[in-house]
Amino acid sequence: MKIFISGASGVLGRRMLKQFVARGHSAIGLVRSTKAETAVREAGGEPRHADLFDADSLAAAAEGCDTVIHAATSIPAKQKTTPADWAMNDRIRRKGTRCLTEAAAKIGAKTYLQQSIAWVARPANDSPFEEDFPTVPTPTIQSAIDAEAIAREAESAEGFTVSILRGGYFYDSESAHTRMIAEALRKRQIPIVGGGAAMWALIHTDDAASAFVAAAEKPTSGVWHIVDNELVEVRAFLKEFAALLGAPEPRRVPVLLAKLLADEQTIEYFTRSTRTTNACFRRDFGWTPRYPTYREGLKQIVSEWSSATEKRTPA
Repeated sequence: MKIFISGASGVLGRRMLKQFVARGHSAIGLVRSTKAETAVREAGGEPRHADLFDADSLAAAAEGCDTVIHAATSIPAKQKTTPADWAMNDRIRRKGTRCLTEAAAKIGAKTYLQQSIAWVARPANDSPFEEDFPTVPTPTIQSAIDAEAIAREAESAEGFTVSILRGGYFYDSESAHTRMIAEALRKRQIPIVGGGAAMWALIHTDDAASAFVAAAEKPTSGVWHIVDNELVEVRAFLKEFAALLGAPEPRRVPVLLAKLLADEQTIEYFTRSTRTTNACFRRDFGWTPRYPTYREGLKQIVSEWSSATEKRTPA
C-alpha cells in the first residue's frame, strides 16, 4: 500500500509511519514546516508539503496513494481552555476532513480512515455504549461528529471505503497531556476530583497507531472504538501513575472546589465515564493491543522516561 497521512509529524502520526514502513508499506506524511519534515523522515516516511485546507494542494501531495488517513489535531495543552483555544482543532475536523476527502476522491484513493473520539456516543447518564449508539452532541465534540458525517457523505458520493476509528483517551511518553499529568502529580497539583470513580477508556498511542495499520490493511466500512482491554477508575489511574513516578498520593478535592480551579471541560474529563470496549474492533480485525491495560502502559512510559534521564546524566 501507499499511504498518505495528515498529522504525520504528530505523536500518533509518527507512530503510524514507523509501523506502516515496518510492515513494508510506503508512507507519505503531510508537512508544513522544516521541523515536521525532519520528524517524518526520521519516522521512515516521505514528507510532502501541502495545505490541509486546500483540496487541490492535498491531492497533489497525495497523488499515487491508495489510502488516506486523517490524523491531524490541534488539542490545546493547558488546564483551563476557552472556545478560542479549540477553534483550530474544530477547523481541522470540519474543513480539514472535507478537503482531505475531496483530495482522496481526486486521486482515486480506495480507502479513507478518519480519526475520531469514542465519547461522541457517550450517553448522558454515562452508561455503557457501543459503536451503533447515537451520537450525543455537545459544543466540545460537535466538530468530531461533523467530521464523521463529512467522511460518511464522501463515502456515499465517491465510493471509497471509509473507516472511522474512535479512540479512547490517548497516553504515551511524548504527548503533552501525559507529561502535564505527570508533572502535576509530582508537584501534588492534580487531585482526585470527588470520589474519583469515573471510568476512563484509555488507549496507548502505540496501540492506536497499530489499530490504524490493521484497519488500513483490511479496508472495511464502519465505525469502531479503539480502546484497551480494561476500563480504569480515575483514582486508580492517578494513584498508580503517582506511585510509579515516586510522587505523593494525590489529594482529594470536592467537585465544587475543583470547578473554581479548572474549566468545565477539564472537570468533565476527570468526572465523567466513557464505558465502552474494543470488542468489535478485536473481532473484526484480529487486533490485540500491545499494552492491554493502563498498568502495562504506564510502566512502559515511566521506564522510557527513566532511561532517557539516565542517558542525559553524566557518568
